[in-house]
Amino acid sequence: MSPPLTPQLASRLAEIEPFHVVVLVTRAKALEAQGRSIVSMVIGEPDFPTAEPIAEAGVRAIRSGNVRYTPGLGTGALRERIAQWYGTRYGVEVPASRVGVMPGSSGALLMTMGVLLSPGDEVLLADPGYPCNRHFVRAMEGRPVPIPVGPESAYQLTAALVERHWGPRTRAVMLASPSNPTGTVIDFGELAAIHEVVRRLGGTLIVDEIYHGLTYAGRDRTVLELADDVFVINSFSKYFGMTGWRLGWMVMPEAVAPEVEKLGQNLFISASDIAQQAALEAFSPEALQVHEQRREAFRAQRDFLVPRLRELGFRIPVEPTGAFYVYADCSALTDDSYGFCLDVLEQAGVAIAPGIDFGEHLASRHVRFSYPKPISVLAEGLARLERYLRSRS
Repeated sequence: MSPPLTPQLASRLAEIEPFHVVVLVTRAKALEAQGRSIVSMVIGEPDFPTAEPIAEAGVRAIRSGNVRYTPGLGTGALRERIAQWYGTRYGVEVPASRVGVMPGSSGALLMTMGVLLSPGDEVLLADPGYPCNRHFVRAMEGRPVPIPVGPESAYQLTAALVERHWGPRTRAVMLASPSNPTGTVIDFGELAAIHEVVRRLGGTLIVDEIYHGLTYAGRDRTVLELADDVFVINSFSKYFGMTGWRLGWMVMPEAVAPEVEKLGQNLFISASDIAQQAALEAFSPEALQVHEQRREAFRAQRDFLVPRLRELGFRIPVEPTGAFYVYADCSALTDDSYGFCLDVLEQAGVAIAPGIDFGEHLASRHVRFSYPKPISVLAEGLARLERYLRSRS
């Protein structure tokens, strides 16, 4: 038998990085298997089970036996329910024909890049930012252009930055508000200014609103209040607590809906019918009451964590007002945040995410804490961190 040949791989793979945090998660699990206690503040996932009304709806869907392929843009019932949500939550009229239900917000982002980008087209993004965003761009043969941002702009792009970095191949600008990893929200006036620049220069604005609902200073405002020529990405994973169900949605300009549907039909046919039937209950009064209670729990966890991290020597120049992350400057403690995270895990039994996962700009000076954990768990993690830091001094 001939020896196996190694397939020649696509060149794009060289530019698509794995999650560095996976190394930490894998090691944490190995330490737990050895009997070590690990406090994990690393994964961006609500620490609550899916709300009971949603879970029960999923069970009913399975037991009914009526689980099938759905239309490529989702069931009519769920698209209508999402459209109604924009009316009741934001006071914005969004027709169901502009809503596409996808297998997670990841599917929505992939579809967005797939219909917007030709090979070599550029997308401007903030650095630091969610790492998969740049990889979605590259997977669709585009070129991500990370723009360094810092506390002076709340780690967000500005209209001036967009205009300064715009080039002949720029096709789109992607924002995230609230942001992963920083938990910051774009000022609505600045959002309007960015949209105006993008529109004037002939591009498309994409806004990740995945963490809407999990904000702690004023009401959420969607970019859809400003215009219909934008792409909005949202998810059932964060505010609605359905991470494992893998369901998200997009709101798109009316004219591109047939193209999104065509691409989605070919790539994944449709989102899970079970998840879609369950998600109808995510908007019920009973489920919304649960979501709001959990949002208040996240707020309390943030309010507990931030001042104590500052006391330990982490610099947090911008108060996170959304999501459930703290992006902390650890340069007073280390000049190698990745090595620091590895050592903290081994020595203190605390798992946190290194800045390198979220971009290149000052990555070695930052770590991300994910705080959807009971305050007692956060307190234990901070106590371990304090002992660790004292042992190094």
